[in-house]
Amino acid sequence: MLKTVAIIVVPNFSIFEFGTACEVFGIDRADRGSGVPGFDFRVCTPVPGDVKMKSGLSMHVGLGLEATADADLVIMAPYGRDEDVPESVLAALRAAHARGAWVMSICSGAYALARAGLLDGRRCTTHWHYSQDLASRYPQIHVDENVLYVQDGTIITSAGTAAGIDACLHLIRVELGAHVAAAIARDMVVPPHRDGGQAQFIDRPMPTCGSAPMEALLRWMVENLDRDHSVNELAARLHMSARTFARRFRAETGATPAAWLNSQRVLRAQELLETTELNIDEVAREAGFGHSVLLRHHFAKVLATSPQSYRRAFRGQLAEVG
Repeated sequence: MLKTVAIIVVPNFSIFEFGTACEVFGIDRADRGSGVPGFDFRVCTPVPGDVKMKSGLSMHVGLGLEATADADLVIMAPYGRDEDVPESVLAALRAAHARGAWVMSICSGAYALARAGLLDGRRCTTHWHYSQDLASRYPQIHVDENVLYVQDGTIITSAGTAAGIDACLHLIRVELGAHVAAAIARDMVVPPHRDGGQAQFIDRPMPTCGSAPMEALLRWMVENLDRDHSVNELAARLHMSARTFARRFRAETGATPAAWLNSQRVLRAQELLETTELNIDEVAREAGFGHSVLLRHHFAKVLATSPQSYRRAFRGQLAEVG
């Protein structure tokens, strides 16, 4: 049973992400009649005293790492990823995992779990800004940048900022049931579960190419997404054979013409869903998919969510028009 929660902070920790854990576990809701238990919530640090935050503020923390010794859940708050984490913190994380406690990181807190060796051979995530860096520094772990959180055994890692809420509510569902998670989410005025992953939040600008003719072709393709584009037609525009064009296209973009077009059509659909009130069929046609079933298929494949859910997330509750 999840009763005791300890969150570790180190200098230069992130106040908002720290606050998400405080909001879920640090507020006593036991007397509200919703079935939510009270948690023994502890904030601790290697050297008790004033701990600086990224914002320039500081917070007084009175507990040392001994507060993690009997915690059912130990959370590593995010911090500056290039800063050294004291060995005492890594030892506390290892000890918690060894005795079977839950261990969670929020955003860049995953770096501490990686340094402690807890993510070796495991799947994990972090903020998409850091995912490639984390994967390159620790090639023995499997970083998935397209999800809000990952549970691998008793270790949970989350993406950036509000994804910490998703990870905390997931653990509440696992330990205490969906009704408790829903009650906490209702109190926080957040959804108890969000569709999709952080793939839908990643900014993916159109890549530039080393070849001016190829870059001009890519821009023309983007301006004409509603047209069918065969390899033969595209190759002819650059005065190449279809085989040479396909090879050059992959070399300069890293994808086949069909895959690249579909990715640009998804981006166009995202823009339309965010900025217009076109219904889903109209968005599909404008983006070049032709039919809504193809739009939904590629949205699920690329963004792990539906067009309707994406629109709700980025424009608020609109009338269902799809």
